[in-house]
Amino acid sequence: MNKDVEKILFSQEQICERIKELGAQITKDYAGKKLVLLGVLKGCYVFLADLARNIDLDVEIQFLTASSYGFSSVSSGKVNVNEAIDFEIKGRDIMLIEDILDTGVTLTALRAMVLKQKPASLKTCTLLDKPERREMQFTADYTGFVCPNEFVIGYGLDFGERYRNLPYVGSLKKEIYE
Repeated sequence: MNKDVEKILFSQEQICERIKELGAQITKDYAGKKLVLLGVLKGCYVFLADLARNIDLDVEIQFLTASSYGFSSVSSGKVNVNEAIDFEIKGRDIMLIEDILDTGVTLTALRAMVLKQKPASLKTCTLLDKPERREMQFTADYTGFVCPNEFVIGYGLDFGERYRNLPYVGSLKKEIYE
C-alpha cells in the first residue's frame, strides 16, 4: 500500500469483479446496438479501458477533457471542457464514462452539452458515486461503488496528477491534501 493512503476502500479484485458485472449489464442493455463510450479524461482512462474490455458489443471509444477541480481538493463549481466534441453524436447511443460522481457539476454540464447534439440515447456510467457531496441532483445509470465522503485516489483518480497508477481505490491521508 502506498504510504500516502489511509486505507484501501475498494481492492483491485473487488473493482475487477464489479467491472465484469457492469460490462455484462451494459452488454445486455445495449444488445444489437453500437455504443459510443465517451470517456471524461483524465480520471476515467483506467476504468474505461477495463470496462470496454468487458462489454461484448461493437463499441466506439471517444474522449473529452473536463474538470472542475484542477489541482485543488475542492470543486471550483465551474466545469472546464478542454476539448470540443469532434465526432458525430446525433442519432447515436452515447454513454458518458466518469471516474467519480461527486458534486454532480461536471456530469450535469456534460450531459446538457451532449443532449444538445441530439443523441439517440444518453446514459452515464461512473466507477464511484459519492452522494454525500452532491450539489446538483444527478443519478448515474450505472455505478460501480457507492463511495464514502473521503478524498479518494487510485485506479485513475488523482490528487495533483499523482496516484492514478494505484491498482485499487484508497482514501488519501488528510495531511497530504490539506
